[in-house]
Amino acid sequence: MATMTSLIGLINKIQRACTVLGDHGGEGLSLWEALPSVAVVGGQSSGKSSVLESVVGRDFLPRGSGIVTRRPLVLQLHKTENGQEYAEFLHLPRKRFTDFAAVRKEIADETDRITGKSKQISNIPIQLSIYSPNVVNLTLIDLPGLTKVAVEGQQESIVQDIEQMVRSYVEKPNCIILAISPANQDIATSDAIKIAKEVDPSGERTFGVVTKLDLMDKGTNAVDVLEGRQYRLQHPWVGIVNRSQADINKNVDMIVARRKEREYFETSPEYGHLAHKMGSEYLARLLSQHLEQVIRQKIPSIIALINKTIDELNAELDRIGRPIAVDSGAQLYTILEMCRAFDKVFKEHLDGGRPGGDRIYGVFDHQLPAALKKLPFDRHLSLKNVQKVVTEADGYQPHLIAPEQGYRRLIEGSISYFKGPAEASVDAVHFVLKELVRKSIAETEELRRFPTLSNDIATAANEALDKFRDESKKTVTRLVDMESSYLTAEFFRKIHLEPEKNPNGPPNSNRNAPPNNDNFTDNHLRKIGSNVSAYINMVCDTLKNTIPKAVVHCQVREAKRSLLNYFYVQVGKKEV
Repeated sequence: MATMTSLIGLINKIQRACTVLGDHGGEGLSLWEALPSVAVVGGQSSGKSSVLESVVGRDFLPRGSGIVTRRPLVLQLHKTENGQEYAEFLHLPRKRFTDFAAVRKEIADETDRITGKSKQISNIPIQLSIYSPNVVNLTLIDLPGLTKVAVEGQQESIVQDIEQMVRSYVEKPNCIILAISPANQDIATSDAIKIAKEVDPSGERTFGVVTKLDLMDKGTNAVDVLEGRQYRLQHPWVGIVNRSQADINKNVDMIVARRKEREYFETSPEYGHLAHKMGSEYLARLLSQHLEQVIRQKIPSIIALINKTIDELNAELDRIGRPIAVDSGAQLYTILEMCRAFDKVFKEHLDGGRPGGDRIYGVFDHQLPAALKKLPFDRHLSLKNVQKVVTEADGYQPHLIAPEQGYRRLIEGSISYFKGPAEASVDAVHFVLKELVRKSIAETEELRRFPTLSNDIATAANEALDKFRDESKKTVTRLVDMESSYLTAEFFRKIHLEPEKNPNGPPNSNRNAPPNNDNFTDNHLRKIGSNVSAYINMVCDTLKNTIPKAVVHCQVREAKRSLLNYFYVQVGKKEV
């Protein structure tokens, strides 16, 4: 029982949180709708307010003629063990009311704040929590009394407006209906029973309460109603004897009123046999016990909805941003956490968890090979240019065995063309990385509410990428220069051993002849160009593999390892 009582108290707190967060709708069953509560329904002057005060044991509700309850009052009762008794309003956080006359005045003032001094109604609820050792854990909702005609000062639609408001509460599947009917009126004309029957035809959620039993005409009683013969409900009817107007005028204590109520039923010849099932105290226990049963049945669905609501609230907090601490150390930690979140997204782009990293592979697999194929080797190794380079390379002394200097100059001139595609690959990867930085910042949820920090991170990341690009260009240029600095001699030794085809004589017939300019036949020049082309193709294949390695090592790898290192240093200096 203690555990269930604690759970009911927890349900009350969750309902309070739902009200704070505005959880009154949405798709499917909201948490507010899933949590059980008791809606007090009845016609005007049916004794609704008196029933509530009897259950609470305190005189705290506004009184008067006509429509007094003009806004729903969500009343949450919390049983305390320390003997303290006080009230709190949601719209006045951390303010405790120990004077319940002040509570009554605040309810009236808060009602007027929304509806004005007129007789109009509003569906915006007032949230009130009462903590007392004399109550059971329970959530009650006091609704405006149902009426049949609009009085002076009210809109013509007031009848429909009140009914729609009442229905919006009692139609919820987990709402327990407390239908209040005065004993001095025919139960067949009860507004509360009429609307309860419409929304709860099986009567599973409806509790009938008969008030003003002491005001019935002499010779009449409500025994047939209370024993369920006149109108049967699944739950027992409960009779209530409210304070008389004279008691109210004398400010008779509610505890005393409860005692008088018990004495009335115990001594009544009509209701004495029902005394143990009558009165406001019995009604409060009955509702609390029923609430326990409902909660036991609904615990799995309530827990599921609580977890769902927690997840939704956490997602909402992540979207709008969680509070930022004021001390510099905590702020630094928050900044670093957001930087890590960005870095995680950036790496996911590179490693394939998100799109974008494949574009870097496209640079190596398509752009670089295409650029290498377009290099002007045909023009550089044309017969005319080969002859010109070889001749100029010999100077005033012709070569003795083979035009080695001519070969070297032709090769060096050809290799220099590789610098263009190599640097273009560096720039292309640099562009992709900068674009991924931009996308990663946009996709990092934590950064969305900090545009200045986002700009600072973007600037720092791009500055780091610029440094990586410069280092990468130096590296790929060195790779090209290395190919010029030291040629692969073995390649040319193999060529030298191959016989030279000469259509004007037998093979190798001119091998020992003086190789002067007169011997530069077209075939000989073609052979030189062909040899150089073969060597350049070998170098091209090598660079096609080593350039991507250098680019990845200098740019991609460094971006993954140390993109924001300099930014971290600068932020750390500000902290110091």
